[in-house]
Formats: sequence, C-alpha cells, structure tokens
Amino acid sequence: MVTRVMPLIYIFIILLSLPLNALALVTFTCRIREKKPAVIYMSHLACVDLLFTLLLPLKIHYQMNGSDWVFGEAACRLLNAAYYGNMYCSILLMMCMSVDRLLAVAFPIASLTWRSARKATCVCVLIGLLAFAGIVPLLSMRQTFKTKNVGVTCFDIIAEPSIELYLLVFSIFLCILFFLPLVVILVSYSIIIYVLCAKLDHSTTSSSSDSRRKAAIMVTAVLTEFVVCFVPSNGILLYLFVTCLFKSFCSRSTYSAYMLAVCLGSSSVFLDPLLYYYGSSQYREKIRSVFWGCKAKRANIP
Repeated sequence: MVTRVMPLIYIFIILLSLPLNALALVTFTCRIREKKPAVIYMSHLACVDLLFTLLLPLKIHYQMNGSDWVFGEAACRLLNAAYYGNMYCSILLMMCMSVDRLLAVAFPIASLTWRSARKATCVCVLIGLLAFAGIVPLLSMRQTFKTKNVGVTCFDIIAEPSIELYLLVFSIFLCILFFLPLVVILVSYSIIIYVLCAKLDHSTTSSSSDSRRKAAIMVTAVLTEFVVCFVPSNGILLYLFVTCLFKSFCSRSTYSAYMLAVCLGSSSVFLDPLLYYYGSSQYREKIRSVFWGCKAKRANIP
C-alpha cells in the first residue's frame, strides 16, 4: 500500500491539483478585478495548495524508495511542516470564508465596513502567522532516523527527550487551529441556512429554493472535506503522540492508518478548487468566459 498504491494516489492528486489551483490563482488575481474578501481568501487558499502540491514529489520518491529518505533532515521537516501548515491554513481560511458569508447574508449593509479587501488581507497575514506557530513543534523536532533493514525514515519514528513539551504545544494548537474553526464553521453555516430559510419562506420563486439548495450543498461539501481530509490525520497524529511515542512502540496498523490519513488529507488541495467553483459566482462566470472564449476562437479558425 505504501510503496505502490499511495504514490499513485499522490500522482493523481498532483495531476488534478496543479491545473485546478493554477487556474484558480490566475482567475482570482488577474481576471477578477473586484477584490471582495471572499476572493482574497480563495486566492490565498489556492496559493497555499499550489505550494504544497509542488512538494508532493518528495513524498512520492520517499514511498517508492521503500521509505528511505535521501533528501536530508531539513527537507523532511519542511515536507511534514508544509503538510500541517497547508492543513491549518486551509481550515482557517475556510473558517474566514464561512464568517464572511454569514456577515454578507445576515448583515448585508452593516457588514460593508468590516468586509473590506484591506482587512481581509490582514486576516490572511494573521492566518499565516498562526499556521506557522502551529507547525513550530514539527520544525523543532528531529524527524529522520537510521533504521535497520529500511534506511533513513522521515517522520515515521520520533524520539525526543522533550516530547512532553511538544505534546502540550501541539495539543494547544490542535484545539485553536482545528476544533475551534470547526465549531465556527458549523455555527456560521447553520445560521446562514436559518437566515435564508427565514427570508425566503414567503417566496416561491425558483431562485429562492436555489439559494437554499446551494447553501445546503456548500455546508455538506465543507463538512465532508473536514471529515475526510482533516479529522483522520489530526486525530491519529494526536494518538501517536500520546500512546506510541510514550510507550516507544507503534503498531503496524496504527502506522498504516496514519499513512492513509495523510494521503487522504493531501486530497484537500484539489477539493478546494471545486468549492471555489460552486461557492463563488464570480469564479464560475470567469471560468465559463474563458472556456467559451476558447471555443469561439476555435470556431472562427478557418
């Protein structure tokens, strides 16, 4: 599974993520002139996903090489920190997008002063700082070890005398950067659906039911991405810190589950652009105009 199946999954992720996120980044930065907060959050998310995708070939080489890491300690720390940094940035940006949408739906006039491009940019900078603080424990600990009959492992074995400190710090950031945003997202989208239902109860037009349907699908999509991509890897990593490291023993099944969870977590880099397409009308219009423009040009070629 680790040396054959997972590298193929990572290759599939790269093939989807690179064009989708590159197209999203170009669309948000170059083709959409009105920089609303949602556009700024989505463009930063596309940038983060694209940067992480460029590091995935290192993971593919490591697994196809029989879990023998050849790129050194610094690259190992960077790869694993980039994985969780990407995850925390994605979670926090998705939280900001849900709050921004809540303000736009519940307080469309009063929130205009709060929902400015400058404030959204400042929030993105703050998110970057928080995500970096969350991966400091991973950047600080040694992660490559020489293992008999395998070679040099990367993050598969961790032996640190001060592991209790890392466990404490990681647990704190896990609550701040994972559980808290999850609660905010759940509350935000619940209020959005409630407000839409309250506003559109007396309306029987197709556009009203369309808005409610889109909001419900968006909530389902975001929660599905959370459950599939973010919950398993965070939960298993916490379990590894608490049990496997303290007992200096980790079962094969736990290791396999962790590797699978990391693989599933990486799929968020191509799921995010699908959320952009469905969640942003501006993005849909620009993408359609690009493809319709290409079709029109081909039709005019003699």
